[in-house]
Amino acid sequence: MTGVKICGIRDTRTMELCARLKVDWVGFVFCEASPRFVTADEALALHDSVPVSTEGGPSRVGLFVKPDNRLIEQTLEKVPLDVLQIYDTPVRSLEIQSQFGRPVWRACGIASQSDLPTDPRLAGYVIEAPRQEQDCRPGGLGRTFDWSLTRNWAPPSFWMLAGGLNPLNVQRAIQESQAPAVDVSSGVESSPGHKSSELIEKFVQNARKGLDLTRKLS
Repeated sequence: MTGVKICGIRDTRTMELCARLKVDWVGFVFCEASPRFVTADEALALHDSVPVSTEGGPSRVGLFVKPDNRLIEQTLEKVPLDVLQIYDTPVRSLEIQSQFGRPVWRACGIASQSDLPTDPRLAGYVIEAPRQEQDCRPGGLGRTFDWSLTRNWAPPSFWMLAGGLNPLNVQRAIQESQAPAVDVSSGVESSPGHKSSELIEKFVQNARKGLDLTRKLS
């Protein structure tokens, strides 16, 4: 079954829905420039609202953009994150993984096959559309890229597909990219930062159908 991550959660209703749907990961955004930003205290309240991963709930992922160690320390003192999703250089991402003893997924913008990561030392990668000059914050920002670039890629570690995914295109994205997991944020929102229960349910349903369709075609 294709793994599913719902990122940018800001309310307990959405957390509870993700737990009911057996979503694999939920993401908390610790970047103030994002409309999905939450404080560590807010993330703790969300964390406390559903079972932890060892009890059948979703794993908690913290998204950080070029963070210093103190920000990560202060966050982890309050929120027991399972994974750190990092927007920074490969070297810095490895430092964070070593320093905090948690899996790090590095976000990578991909324009060509030469951009695909090859370092197996990181726990994982989030593969999304490349950054553009006008971008005011990191992330896929609702843009897709050529999903076929990952089809014949030998990934060095776990990875997931992100950027521009929504309930209507996620099945095709899985088929074209062969992604083992998908990550969505704005594609399941009614407005920036506000998740839609209906869109989340449809996205999860279609993402899980996507792998079945891929198997039939292979």
